[in-house]
Amino acid sequence: MADKTLEYNGVTMHYTVSGNGPALILMHGWGCNCTTVASIERIAKDSHTVYNVDFPGFGSSTEPPVVWGVEEYTQIIEHLVKVENINNPILLGHSFGGRVGILYSSRHDVNKLILVDAAGIKPRRSFSYYRKVYSFKLAKWFVNLVMSKENAQRYIDKMRARHGSSDYAGASSMMRAILSKVVNEDLTDRLHLIKAPTLLIWGENDTATPLSDAKKMEKLIPDAGLVAFPGCGHYSFLDNPAGFAAVLRSFLNS
Repeated sequence: MADKTLEYNGVTMHYTVSGNGPALILMHGWGCNCTTVASIERIAKDSHTVYNVDFPGFGSSTEPPVVWGVEEYTQIIEHLVKVENINNPILLGHSFGGRVGILYSSRHDVNKLILVDAAGIKPRRSFSYYRKVYSFKLAKWFVNLVMSKENAQRYIDKMRARHGSSDYAGASSMMRAILSKVVNEDLTDRLHLIKAPTLLIWGENDTATPLSDAKKMEKLIPDAGLVAFPGCGHYSFLDNPAGFAAVLRSFLNS
């Protein structure tokens, strides 16, 4: 395995290269890094050259200097393809990595696309969600009004830790801003533009990106098939490693 880096728009992105054969770019989910999907890399490198990235802001890659969206994360994968002289890669994206896979595949020729518990469809928000969001904004405004800047920030951080998502609470201020941007990007209108054969692998009990998202993707992507594992959640490749390996090998080598 080779450890490599590339420079792009003020970011140093780390990635590894292993195996031999057609190119497969492996893209992890939010809050993770290349080690999270190492089990997938071990399966694929038997028959493919696997490029396993640390997205900027995660693992050994540096944070973006400005607020990035899915567009900028896709651009750095486009840059990787150019630097490594890759032609028609296979893309595999888990969760957030699926967003990048969708956008990239909607505007480039790819050999195959694999979406694993992928994000990309903006969730329907309940009334309780909006009540929580705007209650926090109101509390934040009030705290900044009555407290010193230092004490207000300390109190706001405690509120985030108690009531916010672990991804948001544990992130730097820059990565919080990026997370807020990317989770609100809806890629539904890009799905019909994907020409590559697409495999959707999902956990039936996924609550982060529900199975209904996968079914919508299967309907809108012209050449797509869905495999859903009972009893598995958002990390279906870890919850059912044997089943995942069998399905992945079959698709990669078909």
